[in-house]
Amino acid sequence: MTVSGPRTPEPQPAAPGASSVEQLRKEGNELFKCGDYQGALTAYTQALDLGATPQDQAILHRNRAACHLKLEDYDKAETEASKAIEKDGGDVKALYRRSQALEKLGRLDQALLDLQRCVSLEPKNKVFQEALRNIGGQIQEKVRYMSSTDAKVEQMFQILLDPQEKGTEKKQKASQNLVVLAREDAGAEKIFRSNGVQLLQRLLDTGESDLMLAALRTLVGICSEHQSRTVATLSVLGTRRVVSILGVENQAVSLAACHLLHVMFDALKEGVKKGFRGKEGAIIVDPARELKVLISNLLELLTEVGVSGQGRDNALTLLIKVVPRKSPKDPNNSLALWVIDQGLKKILEVGGSVQDAPGELTVTANSRMSASILLSKLFDDLKCDAERENFHRLCENYIKSWFEGHGLAGKLRAIQTVSCLLQGPCDAGNRALELSGVMESVIALCASEQEEEQLVAVEALIHAAGKAKRASFITANGVSLLKDLYKRSEKDSIRIRALVGLCKLGSAGGTDFSMKQFAEGSTLKLAKQCRKWLCNDQIDAGTRRWAVEGLAYLTFDADVKEEFVEDEAALKALFQLSRSEERSVLFAVASALVNCTNSYDYEEPDPKMVELAKYAKQHVPEQHPKDKPSFVRARVKKLLAAGVVSALACMVKTESPVLTSSCRELLSRVFLALVEEAEDRGTVVAQGGGKALLPLALEGTDVGQTKAAQALAKLTITSNPEMTFPGERVYEVVRPLVSLLHLHCSGLQNFEALMALTNLAGISERLRQKILKEKAVPMIEGYMFEEHEMIRRAATECMCNLAMSKEVQDLFEAEGNDRLKLLVLYSGEDDELLQRAAAGGLAMLTSMRPSLCSRIPQVTTHWLEILQALLLNPNQELQHRGAVVVLNMVEASREIASTLMESEVLEILSVLAKGKESPVTRVAAACLGKAVDYGLIKPNQDGE
Repeated sequence: MTVSGPRTPEPQPAAPGASSVEQLRKEGNELFKCGDYQGALTAYTQALDLGATPQDQAILHRNRAACHLKLEDYDKAETEASKAIEKDGGDVKALYRRSQALEKLGRLDQALLDLQRCVSLEPKNKVFQEALRNIGGQIQEKVRYMSSTDAKVEQMFQILLDPQEKGTEKKQKASQNLVVLAREDAGAEKIFRSNGVQLLQRLLDTGESDLMLAALRTLVGICSEHQSRTVATLSVLGTRRVVSILGVENQAVSLAACHLLHVMFDALKEGVKKGFRGKEGAIIVDPARELKVLISNLLELLTEVGVSGQGRDNALTLLIKVVPRKSPKDPNNSLALWVIDQGLKKILEVGGSVQDAPGELTVTANSRMSASILLSKLFDDLKCDAERENFHRLCENYIKSWFEGHGLAGKLRAIQTVSCLLQGPCDAGNRALELSGVMESVIALCASEQEEEQLVAVEALIHAAGKAKRASFITANGVSLLKDLYKRSEKDSIRIRALVGLCKLGSAGGTDFSMKQFAEGSTLKLAKQCRKWLCNDQIDAGTRRWAVEGLAYLTFDADVKEEFVEDEAALKALFQLSRSEERSVLFAVASALVNCTNSYDYEEPDPKMVELAKYAKQHVPEQHPKDKPSFVRARVKKLLAAGVVSALACMVKTESPVLTSSCRELLSRVFLALVEEAEDRGTVVAQGGGKALLPLALEGTDVGQTKAAQALAKLTITSNPEMTFPGERVYEVVRPLVSLLHLHCSGLQNFEALMALTNLAGISERLRQKILKEKAVPMIEGYMFEEHEMIRRAATECMCNLAMSKEVQDLFEAEGNDRLKLLVLYSGEDDELLQRAAAGGLAMLTSMRPSLCSRIPQVTTHWLEILQALLLNPNQELQHRGAVVVLNMVEASREIASTLMESEVLEILSVLAKGKESPVTRVAAACLGKAVDYGLIKPNQDGE
């Protein structure tokens, strides 16, 4: 016997009574010969499901292995071949196919064993002998490479650890090579087995930033997605040692350590994703214990003296990412409960720190906000009242411990901690405000002579002003106090905060024009002062942030919005600040932009309900005249001209915890407002809006994801998707668009998603497959029955584009469904656009699946008059589609052709065929020609 290359599975003799198994196997063999490997796979699977004999099962599994080899799914090819070998240990073809799969998977030693068995069974087979020689050569090459890699690894470490090595360029090249080698799993394993972790520890011990960066980045490769190597690395280096690197002053080294720790967390939490076998799994210890040790060390780092502010921020960021549950569906929140019990006080200590104060922890401008976000995430992760009560108790005990018995410094820390809670889990903040003496101390300290004390008190007052329980108290007592501070203080840092407090209280009515707290023109004066401070680059970013906070509240007023978008310098300063290291400004920037674009949710009140409210003397919200659509559109144009899209794109890319789900939602709302007008979408795409929308559509609140998905749909409808989302990015758009097909979305969102998916489905088979994979077809079918004619039409167009895929054609061909009937009926509808979509789908399906032609007369008694109406339609495009359907039916069967020629269709085709040369005349003539071939009609005297 001779075996050559991947061969067509041969038909085998069938067992008695297994004719259907044999028939399916033969069908699979034919499909395999034609190159339809997926179809062949389906046929073999169906045959297996019929209860084939053990001998047939071996052959079918072997043939499935051949299909998987062709489809380049080598894991499944190995599995199928192994199943065949289990049934028949001497099946040489199955052994050979398994060896091919193992070779592709890089498991050369196992492939060699299979080939040696093949040669022993058929010693004279030249194909086996050649394959054995090839794999032997590959193994030798691998041995040579690995030995040379050993030498290279050793050489690299020698250069890096040599104190006499003066050439920094040589050291730099060696460190880069080490990092690159560690990115490949084989290289990472080689470094690991070459005593690499101990050598990398020596690099870390040098304290040289370049060598430390090289070591940390190499360790990322070693630990990435590999649980056992991660555990071993932590064992060698020491968990405490790895975490302590976070606290170094060098920002690049701290960030690299943060990345390494995140990789370690992922490896411990998710295990090995790549399916490592054998010894890799043998040394795993309890990952939950390792996780807790890591988290415990991170919590310790938060309050250590000497740790850099950047290091604290990185530790908080890691805790935010790894502690709370990823989804509320996960019932296990034990890690969050453990962190609250073990480390809540440490987190509160960072949140209550005063920046740059003597004797305090070193913190950055973002530290307190990061602590607030972590506290909020932990609180949201709690599942019952008892857990929440424990959280409140721990917070209140901590605040009391500082408020009582530690003098003024203790009171300041307590108030700062309350501010931190008000920005995070505000329920806990509200309860802390109720503690005896806290609010009174805030009011008293606002009048302090010391700037630091005033800053803490005014900030607490501002954060408390938006909280429902205390808002009325603060409105009554705080406005005059803040006005006094604003007018009398000589410190810009105090005045700007007092101004924000006034802005916050002044915007209590939100967008309700009739509910303004201050006299006419006051909000415009406050906004003008905020813009003045915002544009003053002599003031530090941390202070200018408060000017943006003020504008975020004042821009509820339409007059303020109008003046703000006219101020180019203020817009430029706002966008520059959003790109700065002062990340805590992001939410305020996003809020101001939402207000300027009116992208918050607003429902027009029912006129009848308004009349009733007036009659009952109830308050009726009023919209500002300058918030009408024409004003909003003009503001959007000005923001686009000022470069708002590139600023939003930068905000989306930030990795700061400040980019919370609610902040993402605000950005999504702004993007949706920016793409509302079709003429603006080109500008949004050109400035990177398409790329920025993708992460917003995949992560964040449900509302935010939906808004971003709708913006993506609008871009996909009016722009070329392949240019808007170049490369692989176009495939990422499918999932957000499909999410808009769910019933909780509005009719407009359904319609726009269907239109966008229609565009994508018309581009390539790979995109159609992606749409199918996202299970969109049943939803699209559902919308084909929608009452709204535009949605019904869009769904039909989308389905017709998807019908270019074999899987969708199979759905139409399957017995017992009304899909074909629906298309035939829609081809006779009055809605011309729906008619065109349905007729186009019908023309394509009858062309690709002739079996459907014979079913058209069965689906409805009106089929003939529908076809005649299409042929007589004044629209040439509809005429052509109808003629193509008729031609497909005529070509499919003489019987159908006879029925058509006995009807008025013959006369209509005869008239069409004599018309002016066009696609319609050519198709009509082809129909008549086929009828002549069948002998159903005779040509006239001219031979036509």
